[in-house]
Amino acid sequence: MIKNIVLGIKEYGGAFALISKLKLWKYFIIPVLISILTAVFIGIEAYVLSDNIGAFISKAWIWDWGKETFTGLSNFFGGVIIIILGLIVYKHIILAFSAPFMSIVSEKIEQHLYGNLKHLHRNSTFFEQLIRGIRINIRNLSKELLFSLPLLILKFIPIVNLFSTMLLFLLQAYYAGFGNMDYTLERHFNYRDSVNFIQKRRGFAIGNGIVFMLCLLIPFIGIIIVLPLSVTAATTKTLSLLHDKHEIVYEK
Repeated sequence: MIKNIVLGIKEYGGAFALISKLKLWKYFIIPVLISILTAVFIGIEAYVLSDNIGAFISKAWIWDWGKETFTGLSNFFGGVIIIILGLIVYKHIILAFSAPFMSIVSEKIEQHLYGNLKHLHRNSTFFEQLIRGIRINIRNLSKELLFSLPLLILKFIPIVNLFSTMLLFLLQAYYAGFGNMDYTLERHFNYRDSVNFIQKRRGFAIGNGIVFMLCLLIPFIGIIIVLPLSVTAATTKTLSLLHDKHEIVYEK
């Protein structure tokens, strides 16, 4: 698992050069706009809702002594919860609605690396790609929220919260990498087979997603570069896995 995570991370090494070589930047314009608008919206919502969440949490403290301190901590944790939930929702929104555009990028990279493979691809329209992207990310969002909520509760326990924070990060990374890998798998596998393919290769998805999540920590620039780099890295790694395992047949 750790080895595969490292390999998933290392795939980012040639991403920028490949994008420039194939002149793919134009395909990222609309996804980047989606990313920026989504980030702004979620940022505003986080600012507005953090105090409300904090006020709700502070009601658990029924005593007068220490009330002000507990309220301050509640507001802080309320903000943390909103930011984490916001990142989860943000991630799946941009992954879902960028699907048709990222599928084009993935296909062009595939043609460059392995030749013309259109005769081996599943035929799908722009709308079908969008629906699949939404379906995949609704599934992933539901599962991620299901696993994240218990980990968020653990953040209130000292020392334990260190481990829960790490697990939350890896969980978010996995589902980010999952979405990035599916842009390539969409052309080769149906929905269920794609899910099974990634579940058997979780390490590569986590590795890709780790850099995805770290990019988001870079103010403003992160939400611009995150999709181009992560999708390119995920595509080259996914194609390598498909090719090495002979799960698709390539023709030069």
